[in-house]
Amino acid sequence: MTVQFNDQFLKACKREQIDHVPVWYMRQAGRSQPEYRELKKKYSLEEITHRPETCAWVTKLPVDQYNNDAAILYKDIMTPLPAMGVDVEIKKGIGPVIGNPVRTLDDVKRLTSIQPEQDVDFVLETIKILRTQLSVPLISFSGAPFTLASYMIEGGPSKNYNKTKAMMYSQPEAWNLLMEKLGDMVVTYVKSQIKAGAQAIQIFDSWVGALNREDYRTYIKPVMEKIFSQLRGEGVPLIMFGVGARHLTMDWHDLPLDVVGLDWRYPIQEARADGITKAVQGNLDPCVLMAPWSVIEEKAKHIIDQGIKQPGFIFNLGHGVFPEIDPAVLKRLTSFVHEYSAEKLAQINR
Repeated sequence: MTVQFNDQFLKACKREQIDHVPVWYMRQAGRSQPEYRELKKKYSLEEITHRPETCAWVTKLPVDQYNNDAAILYKDIMTPLPAMGVDVEIKKGIGPVIGNPVRTLDDVKRLTSIQPEQDVDFVLETIKILRTQLSVPLISFSGAPFTLASYMIEGGPSKNYNKTKAMMYSQPEAWNLLMEKLGDMVVTYVKSQIKAGAQAIQIFDSWVGALNREDYRTYIKPVMEKIFSQLRGEGVPLIMFGVGARHLTMDWHDLPLDVVGLDWRYPIQEARADGITKAVQGNLDPCVLMAPWSVIEEKAKHIIDQGIKQPGFIFNLGHGVFPEIDPAVLKRLTSFVHEYSAEKLAQINR
């Protein structure tokens, strides 16, 4: 029997009429799933991503378990960096650790460009496999230049990004070249994923909220304009997301993208009042998923009621799934969003 393709997510990205609010969760693949934790006893993140069949299984698992309206490719934002000459190791309990931090102009000059078909062929093969298996859209992604640069310069995760900002302020030639090289990498990397079959792209600028608006516009926005302008013609929805970046969302809204991702700090009704007219995605606080169901339902209703007031709404979390979250809660939440929003939208569309 042929399974009908579920295009509700793609329709919402384009602000078209939908039957129910589509749902997917950042970091839905892995982390909280017991099957994934069993797999991690045998393989590291890097090893899983280099095994296309296994990686496809991890990506598809939450769609099968939760009935989500989109899959997001299981991989890491660091995945393309080794091809540029960056020594990356994902250390348990820490995150990405860089063995050769990039801190001078000469360091930046040594960075090479990537050849996706050679350097990340495992990513492209996983996408091709998933397109034969999924009945929902496949989202793939890339880290944004600032967030990638912050790891490369700091040498790993950071709380205040002091080394990154110091380079940005004091070494303009090195910084501009780094943004140029990372911007070119993102475009090349993303285009290869779309060519392989990715049906939507999310750009994660996870830590750019550390910058004020003036610095963002001076040091970051030009490369983001370049990235989205060059991806605009690829024919897939483009999504932007960062954490603690409410002050930057109108600058994102200016970019040639389709969906503005909101973290849990920024109510949808306030984003709309501030002038966000593009599709929005978000934004339940992941911590709420550890509360009693009555609290989860109340919070979800409030978000859905705000989101459906205008066309273009995708239900998601305001950040990623925590390892402690019960998969059964995610399944129940997906069903609730589908049922509650379908009823509400039916009333609106009469």
